[in-house]
Amino acid sequence: MSKGYWIIHVTISDPDGYAAYLAQDKIAFDKFGAKFLVRGGEFVAPEAPSKLRHIVIEFESYEKAVACYRSPEYQRAVELRQGASQSEIVIVRGVD
Repeated sequence: MSKGYWIIHVTISDPDGYAAYLAQDKIAFDKFGAKFLVRGGEFVAPEAPSKLRHIVIEFESYEKAVACYRSPEYQRAVELRQGASQSEIVIVRGVD
């Protein structure tokens, strides 16, 4: 079974609102066994403009990665994130 990954690019516009999102997303991530591989940090965007923060989250399987996003716990967090940031999320299947 292939692992699943979230690749997230975000620029935070409301730090307090984003903090509320982080408190809520932890509930879903704990439930689905998310493992953060990248969470912010130094980066270079050599070919295009970029959002200011980058996150890569690993899940046991692609199916769990999708289920986490679709879960009621994470959907509550989505509303908070969308009000506090501009972001892009891609869920991808890892290589076997």
